Amino acid sequence: MPGHRFETAEGIEPPDLVIADIARVDPDDVAETFPSVPIVGFTNHVDTMGLRRAHAAGFDRVVVKSALFERTDEVIGGLLPSVE
Repeated sequence: MPGHRFETAEGIEPPDLVIADIARVDPDDVAETFPSVPIVGFTNHVDTMGLRRAHAAGFDRVVVKSALFERTDEVIGGLLPSVE
């Protein structure tokens, strides 16, 4: 996304947005690491347990992988600060 940057958990400043693959991370750990950062979680459509865990952890948006890639602007819309 123009005007935004990619950061890892080891970054000095908190990122503008976290996008997490629920199949590869613990949603609770992600939410604890970035308590004031919007979080989008994604996984495959059959990982219903992962989707529920991300919702329970407080992710701002939880979607299946295809939705993230097909509707990126819609999924993250409103979560990022405006860039001037």
